[in-house]
Amino acid sequence: MRTRDYARDWGIIHRLEPLLRASTGPIACVWPLPHEVDLRPLCHALAQAGKTVVLPQTPARGSPLVFRQWQPESTMLAGRFGTHHPDGPIMEPALVLVPLLGFDRRGNRLGYGGGYYDRTLAALPHAASIGYAPSTQEVAHLPRGPHDQPLNCIVTEKEVIRFG
Repeated sequence: MRTRDYARDWGIIHRLEPLLRASTGPIACVWPLPHEVDLRPLCHALAQAGKTVVLPQTPARGSPLVFRQWQPESTMLAGRFGTHHPDGPIMEPALVLVPLLGFDRRGNRLGYGGGYYDRTLAALPHAASIGYAPSTQEVAHLPRGPHDQPLNCIVTEKEVIRFG
């Protein structure tokens, strides 16, 4: 397992925060797996700023994600695939943060292969979507499948890459 790179994580959070503060509805963040960018400090900062934060609960395969409200005092429950989600009410996000394994400059992305975020974004056509990943996960080209949902932008510790 890789050692967490807190400086890289903080760089991504620093670029994400101004984009999220403009959101007027619930913001879907992600409680990190051990190898992912740690957005927990961002969740706390958004909650402190009065924003509504929701986190995904992973349902059975083939279904979109369910988002539950998170607050700093929320009880976290173990979910599928090593994930955790709050024991809070279900809410629909206005903005969805999407973790990425890889991405290219055309907005193509590589997820974990379950299609959860593609189904979720298809079910939330009015929600903004922002992918985030370390810049080292950029590749020259990724294929785009017929069910892949586009992102509004991708944020790394170095830049914000906007699409469309």
